[in-house]
Amino acid sequence: MQPLEPTVPGVTATPPPVAVSYSTTLEPSTPPPATAVELEPGSAAHPQTASEPDRAVDVAVVQFAPYTDKDANLAQLRAEVRAAAGHGARVVVAPEYSMFAVTRLDRRVLEAAEPITGPWVDGLRGLAAEFGVHLVAGVVEAPGGGERDHVYNTLVAAAPDAEFVAVYRKVHLYDAFGFRESDIVLPGEVTDPATFTVDGVTFGLQTCFDLRFPEGCRRVAAAGAQVLVLPAQWIPGPAKVDQWTTLLRARAIENTVYVAAADQAAPRGAGASMIVDPMGTVLAELGENTGIATARVDLGHLEQVRATNPSLALRRFTVEPR
Repeated sequence: MQPLEPTVPGVTATPPPVAVSYSTTLEPSTPPPATAVELEPGSAAHPQTASEPDRAVDVAVVQFAPYTDKDANLAQLRAEVRAAAGHGARVVVAPEYSMFAVTRLDRRVLEAAEPITGPWVDGLRGLAAEFGVHLVAGVVEAPGGGERDHVYNTLVAAAPDAEFVAVYRKVHLYDAFGFRESDIVLPGEVTDPATFTVDGVTFGLQTCFDLRFPEGCRRVAAAGAQVLVLPAQWIPGPAKVDQWTTLLRARAIENTVYVAAADQAAPRGAGASMIVDPMGTVLAELGENTGIATARVDLGHLEQVRATNPSLALRRFTVEPR
């Protein structure tokens, strides 16, 4: 995999990661192969680096195909988190609607919804504790208060002690490309950006269609996030993967942040989960099939990029809710 950006004066380029494939069913102690091979279905991309940089966190994005069996979805997610943790990930990002997924939202989603104190999120928090990771995943949240005709599209971030560290309810609903997410989903309230910190690295949350609104991602970066975490169910369609890739790299470049984007696998998602560095270089990526991709977030590299291109510090405008 070659860097997608030319060398920038004053910035030491991150070496392109070596993509290797390994089965997510291997024992956690099994090391990945040392040679590069082409990724295959059910494989993962794992960058190999020569040294352990200071102030660095290994991150994994999980790509799988949740459907309408919530227990099966949690079991599949467990297998992927286990594999990611076994290969060193401290933060694991799963897709939007990991709990329950359909192509077009309908009453099945209403019936599947649970409060974030419900059994599915309890299971999610249990996975974070079992494998000692910070885990982010999308759930269908029942709003409570007598509301039965709508749900929230919610991201939950759980810590290794199984406690909540961040909750984000999607603000921009997918009323585009012939879909009407707002028929079933309530928009989240515009609040302070949802962030959490792991080993000195700050992660900020956005969801899927939020990617098309640069001001929302800018708010997250301005709040101190060094990594934009973006679970998605990016619905397949003409040019959609190109748009996804372009927008992810644009959000990374314009905010000088890392981006960790976890999409659903085919057939209900377009796949192409990836991790992008602050220069827009794709560090690790997947195709359309189930797998995990890992990369290292290095604050030393981030600081080099921001010293050479201080665009975030030079901005002249703030973002206000509409």
